[in-house]
Amino acid sequence: MTNVFTIDTPCFYRISVKALVWDESHTKFMVVEEADGRFEFPGGGLDFGEDYRAGLTREIKEEMGLEITSISDAPTHFITFHRDNEKENIWMANLFYEVKLKNLDFTPSNECVSLRFVNAEEALALNAFSNVHQLAGEMLRKSA
Repeated sequence: MTNVFTIDTPCFYRISVKALVWDESHTKFMVVEEADGRFEFPGGGLDFGEDYRAGLTREIKEEMGLEITSISDAPTHFITFHRDNEKENIWMANLFYEVKLKNLDFTPSNECVSLRFVNAEEALALNAFSNVHQLAGEMLRKSA
């Protein structure tokens, strides 16, 4: 008997690598506004067999047209959440890496029409994907 697993099988997560880009004061982090008006962290899905550095570099280039100058050696945060909307009904796992960018002169795309730096409290007030709210909440709890 052959086991067949699909993305809808509940024992799988879609792995995404996310860039945690801090402002110069290290008090605000970058979020990007997608074409639908929701905010998200820069980055995206890790392709099968792809190294996290290659995945982050590819995603930032594809979504924003930007060049990464450094990526942390290990993730700074790991969160899981359920994405249930008209397009997807899957569990996600996000690994966050601190990233530095060459500049902020981004090229707009559907996945990045604007970018801004926010603190955790400001992030909680945004129309954002649940991972933004979850990580912002985690940051606030740790700072309390």
